[in-house]
Amino acid sequence: MTAHPHKVRVLESYLAGSWRQGKAEGKPLLDAATGAPVATIDASGLDLAEALAWGRDTGGKALRKMTYHERALMLKTLAQALTEQKEIFYQESFATGATRKDSWIDIEGGIGTMFAYSSKARREMPNTRVFVEGAVEPLSRDNTFSGQHVLTPLQGVAVHINAFNFPCWGMLEKIAPALIAGVPCLVKPASQTAYLTELMVRHILATGILPEGSLQLLCGSAGDLIDHVTGQDVVTFTGSAATGQMLRKTPAIVQNSVRFSMEADSLNAAVLGPDVRADDPEFDLFIKEVAREMTVKAGQKCTAIRRVIVPRKLSAAVADALCKRLGKAVIGDPRDEAVSMGPLASAGQREEVLARVADLKTEAEIVPGLDQKGPAKGAFAGPVLLHCDNPLSAEAVHSVEAFGPVATLMPYDELEEAVELTHKGKGSLVASLFTNDPSVAEEAVLGMAPFHGRVMIGNRQSAKSSTGHGSPLPMLVHGGPGRAGGGEELGGLRSVKHYMQRTAVQGTPALLGAVTGRWISGAPGKEDSRHPFRKSLSDLKIGDQLHTKARKVSLEDIEHFATFTGDTFYAHMDEDAAKRNPFFEGRVAHGYLIVSFAAGLFVDPDEGPVLANYGVDNLRFMTPVNAGDALKVQLTAKEISPRISADYGEVRWDCLVTNQNGEPVAQYDVLTLVAKEWPASA
Repeated sequence: MTAHPHKVRVLESYLAGSWRQGKAEGKPLLDAATGAPVATIDASGLDLAEALAWGRDTGGKALRKMTYHERALMLKTLAQALTEQKEIFYQESFATGATRKDSWIDIEGGIGTMFAYSSKARREMPNTRVFVEGAVEPLSRDNTFSGQHVLTPLQGVAVHINAFNFPCWGMLEKIAPALIAGVPCLVKPASQTAYLTELMVRHILATGILPEGSLQLLCGSAGDLIDHVTGQDVVTFTGSAATGQMLRKTPAIVQNSVRFSMEADSLNAAVLGPDVRADDPEFDLFIKEVAREMTVKAGQKCTAIRRVIVPRKLSAAVADALCKRLGKAVIGDPRDEAVSMGPLASAGQREEVLARVADLKTEAEIVPGLDQKGPAKGAFAGPVLLHCDNPLSAEAVHSVEAFGPVATLMPYDELEEAVELTHKGKGSLVASLFTNDPSVAEEAVLGMAPFHGRVMIGNRQSAKSSTGHGSPLPMLVHGGPGRAGGGEELGGLRSVKHYMQRTAVQGTPALLGAVTGRWISGAPGKEDSRHPFRKSLSDLKIGDQLHTKARKVSLEDIEHFATFTGDTFYAHMDEDAAKRNPFFEGRVAHGYLIVSFAAGLFVDPDEGPVLANYGVDNLRFMTPVNAGDALKVQLTAKEISPRISADYGEVRWDCLVTNQNGEPVAQYDVLTLVAKEWPASA
């Protein structure tokens, strides 16, 4: 298929508020399928110290003025804008060698990650500018001195140095948590596919959604960029282990203790369980997954399967099935809809893959039967399956990564041996296990887990719902130990916290509450003539409090609750049995009877701004309640979090239930939805 003519672009960098070209003649970047020039790239002579300073001062200050919810909504709006423009990115992506299916992972997968982070942040973070982590730690007996961990955004720039294989996703999955945290970003894409990243950044900036300084782009060599980072900056790197280790040793990173996260080489493994037979569904699922990971993006994925570990008795069957499935791959120009596997990203990458296959052949043999070549013009390479008969004594197959459609078949005799083979990769992003035996799953996963960032178990039950071996997910950690770099990306709020400083703040409960925006036990409350449930979100204040009258619990109450609910546990119904219980002196009230009576004491029954109760957190029963005890409630507005996109917000109430002696009987958080405004007549 003949490609449409493509205008050769001069890539620019967006730094310190303007688009800038390098001072030298740009290096040509070629279409992976046709060899035609796509763009030129150069970053010589650009002032990168100025760019970092501008990002810290302009972008950082603007982002830190926003709340987490405001930044999350900003991310959602941006993701919606990019979705509307996605076809532009798909057309440009063909030049990278990606088919439309490959590009879906990169483009819509990246945009989807932004949507996911926006949703998680608005769901799991408060609508404030400080993130409280964990419970308050009382530091004195009289409750006048306490401690609280808080997270605040670093006042630097997140420098993201990305790989060539995912020019969109690689950028978006890193900037999403950083922007949520409130830290501006400077993205340095790999040169070979930087034209797609630059195109997307141009569209991002053109929307005007991000505050000025939030996002910068460097197209070309990183130059002296890392020499100018400070202890408030963060550097993330995706690429080869050798380059990553070199960057990690940069004096500025070492001397300033700069946070450095690396995702490097990864010889990921797929293990076929010893319980699986050739006619089992798990066998077919295994073959499909290995073949898919070898051909999607032409095997140019950091999570692709490089080592195929199978029971020795099934080695020949696996080789035959894989060859048949891989043989169906249609290699060619990704613009052709009939093509299922495009070229490698560049001619240089193809030469690199062929050289690494030669290294692997010192310990393994190429399995015959795969002879797809692809067009002579372009960076095409067909799938290569090798077989290493003695993988435990081999070294190259566990240390050499051919970053393309290449995998090595490795037989094992016992499950323990299969687990040991996964260890020989010295740390990987992901391993997968295909089994339908719970005992195999337990032994294998616990054995593999210390050497892997993620372990995916595949079987017949999850066949239709599984996201697969090679799909990093926004809510799960993406990274791996050892050779894989030791970094962690994604993982929901874990990655947001990577761009924030954890600080232990100590002081009186009242002053801690002023810092955190939460009422803390020991701080004074504020009670007035209006019931707190009569106050809309605009009227309610942290610390607003209600003290209720007392209600006596009778034996009839306990028996009625038991009969009504069906909870006739002996401690509530049998005096002698209850006395034999080491925790009770006799029959006690149900815990949920206490919670129900508490609600009856503090709830205002009339229609009003409190719209719904949506849960209870941290419920604890502390002192047994016997017939004759009198219960009272102290209800305090603990945290108020308005929703930006709704006419209501969440209110967290501290509910303390005490008995007639002032002893705490139960304590928990009541979660309600409260209207921002309520008619005065209500």
